[in-house]
Amino acid sequence: MSSIHPASVKRRALLATVLVAGVGLPLPPPLPLALALARPGRLEVVASFSILADLVRQIGGDAVNVVALVGPDGDAHAFEPTLQTARVLAQADVLVLNGLGFEPWASRLLQATGFKGQALVASRGVAPRRFLTADHGHGHDDDDHDHDHDHDHDHDHDHDHDHDKDPEHHHHGDDGIDPHAWQDVGRVGVYVSNLAQGLAQADPANAAGYHERAAELGARLKRLDGWIRQTLDTLAPGRRSVVTTHEAFGYYAEAYGLRFIAARDLSAEAEPSARQLAALIEQVRRERVSAIFVENITDPRLLRQLARETGVRIGGKLYSDALSPADGPAATYIDLMETNTRALYRALAQGPATSR
Repeated sequence: MSSIHPASVKRRALLATVLVAGVGLPLPPPLPLALALARPGRLEVVASFSILADLVRQIGGDAVNVVALVGPDGDAHAFEPTLQTARVLAQADVLVLNGLGFEPWASRLLQATGFKGQALVASRGVAPRRFLTADHGHGHDDDDHDHDHDHDHDHDHDHDHDHDKDPEHHHHGDDGIDPHAWQDVGRVGVYVSNLAQGLAQADPANAAGYHERAAELGARLKRLDGWIRQTLDTLAPGRRSVVTTHEAFGYYAEAYGLRFIAARDLSAEAEPSARQLAALIEQVRRERVSAIFVENITDPRLLRQLARETGVRIGGKLYSDALSPADGPAATYIDLMETNTRALYRALAQGPATSR
């Protein structure tokens, strides 16, 4: 009679629980080999998406093995947990979430899988912004904010938000909360502090290294924040409006004094109606928008149509909710912010430009 390893029994029970709970979907193609965890001697960390995974790698160094559920150029808006997700979580010590409603599946998944590791919400303590329109449409004004605000209030913000306690409390965009806080470098400083503390708690033996690397990353982020402000502050007031695919850049707009008009609703998958598209075309023409930018996570056809209808040039690609692949221009968070800022500056410094 053959014996069955207790771990195999545990994994089978885990997968059965996922199916009963309605979390599991038909098994997808195999995940990349990077998702095979259990590298001896390292803290096994799963991050919900690629930007968080990079921050964890920067802080964790050789002490951690990090995988992302949604990888480079992946659309986190469309992510749904699968049996593969459950298998990865079964081997993880820490699950890192953005919070602010970005992962509406998190609580359901954790409950279904019986995850026993540490769930860490990177945005805990970050002062959230809210969308300025009830329907998160494309006509919001992000440039009404003072982009010279002091980021220190983010560090002093100690209100314990309900969405930090329960990652599913706010579905993506519910109650008007904008989850894309990583688009403001100052707020990412809070992410870094939270990640260092969480990793140190999960792995006390390497706590000193986590805090040392977090301090180094924090200093780099401060320099990056200053460079972005210095670069964009030279733009004329009338050259600060661009169109993007979905409403992902509100924190960037608030922090750095630009205006982003979203061609779609909050969800990157929601297509505007014919009436909304007509209104957007009229707005782009009226406000002399300088450029239209596609996003790395979305289908560019809508914005190409908008460019044709308005004559406004497509200024390039912005990285919103995901890094580029390792050989691309936005392979790390810092690379992403530098790449986006350079692209925006080039387009906006030229002023309103047409493709015809």
